Amino acid sequence: MGYLLGIDAGTTSLKAGVFDTDGSTLAVAVEEYRLLTQGADRVELDPERYWQAAVRATAAAIAHAGIPTADVDAIAVSSQGETVTPVAADGTPLGPAIVWLDNRARAEADELARRFETNTVYATTGVPAINPTWTASKLLWMRRHAPDVFASAARFLLVEDLLLHRLTGRFVTEGGVQSTTLLYDIRAHRWWDPMLDALGLTSERLPEIATPGDVVGTLRAEASEALGLRRDVRVVAAGMDQGAGAVGVGNVVPGMISESTGGALTLQATVDRPDGDRTLQTPVYVHSAPGRYLYCPVCPTGGMALTWFRDRFGDTEVGRAAAEGRSAYDLLTELAANVAPGSEGLTMLPHLMGAFSPEYEPRARGAWFGFTLAHEKAHFVRAILEAVAYMLRRNLEMLAASGASAAEVRSHGGGARSDVWCQIKADVIGLPVVTLQGEDAAIRGGAMLAGVAIGAFADLEEAGAAMVTPRRRFAPEPQRQAIYETGYQRYVELFDALRPSFAAFAPGNR
Repeated sequence: MGYLLGIDAGTTSLKAGVFDTDGSTLAVAVEEYRLLTQGADRVELDPERYWQAAVRATAAAIAHAGIPTADVDAIAVSSQGETVTPVAADGTPLGPAIVWLDNRARAEADELARRFETNTVYATTGVPAINPTWTASKLLWMRRHAPDVFASAARFLLVEDLLLHRLTGRFVTEGGVQSTTLLYDIRAHRWWDPMLDALGLTSERLPEIATPGDVVGTLRAEASEALGLRRDVRVVAAGMDQGAGAVGVGNVVPGMISESTGGALTLQATVDRPDGDRTLQTPVYVHSAPGRYLYCPVCPTGGMALTWFRDRFGDTEVGRAAAEGRSAYDLLTELAANVAPGSEGLTMLPHLMGAFSPEYEPRARGAWFGFTLAHEKAHFVRAILEAVAYMLRRNLEMLAASGASAAEVRSHGGGARSDVWCQIKADVIGLPVVTLQGEDAAIRGGAMLAGVAIGAFADLEEAGAAMVTPRRRFAPEPQRQAIYETGYQRYVELFDALRPSFAAFAPGNR
């Protein structure tokens, strides 16, 4: 029996999973990396960390699965989007990866927004508004503020591209991960020349373009040795983590919606065409499923808000988790379970790195409102969980306005491990939330794509039947829904009230 390996490089960790062609998850391993922040707007990472994490996680997953390394037949790679690294002709990084959360390119984003008409940008790239997140803004910043690096770079690579090059020696990408760069035409499936011209780039300084799900090569000697795998293992480009994750929960046909609470909160709605949203507000991606697109709202800090709280205020839980062999996140959400819905009036805005969908306010910041001497640590944890659920509801309302609605929401990502959080989401959105066996949907989706690519499955529907299994269904509870209706309105009103202040007190405006 052959085995399939899925690798997904997220914002704060890389995951590797081993799957058999009967659909079973044999093992999952996680390697975390800590982002390097400078001030409020700069977020970087040493690009070598992605490869180091891939090697370690792959070795750990294979060892835990207890399979012969010689029996791995294919590796699929997906990743976060937007994060960009300049590299030399041999793929050596020439500087740090500028992570997608980085907002340093405000002036450059404003300049591009003045240069390109909004409707043209949306029709071509699927991006509703130009902001500092997008790769094009970051590249223009690099050209202006690091001209030597910009001029000497042979290629500019996203994280998936970096890993595909380390695995195969080929500079290659695909439309899914490029969807939010502003560099890629999602209809014509080619580079968008007017944007390249604005940045002073040519297509030769970008990777070759493949199709999501394509076999892009086999392992080169260095990768084979580092991973301990055969040279003829096939490598598959699985797309952006959102597309791969949608595949991994079976969201491959119109009428389905899924959400992922990882570092970010994202939603995925499968659609047949990129131009169906007349509101022009919903981000549109190239799906990892062949011939499909995704409506994909993104909120930069979803689960990362809980990670921030853990790292700053969770020493007790971190220490206890280490002693008991448990997760600090589980201990924190258990605290939250002891607090009544609504957190006794405590409301949080989780915009620690700006707001995106549907508000598009990169200057937004986090806020706590309504706390008193009676509030304790558990209230603050629950307020974070509720804030992310409120963001989820706002974006579901936007999707419904664009014509994409569903009777339930499939949940994946780290947040799906928490029954407390899933129930909060169901109560806030008023829809059932369904979790799957194995919450790591992106690596499962990658394995499904790899299985189709090498002929283990006829198509993604067959792969889904084998590999996607519901775990639990969380139904909304009417009494809590009424409480959360008040909490949701308070959340929306708080954001609207603070929005002028976000602009007034942004760096450079004080």
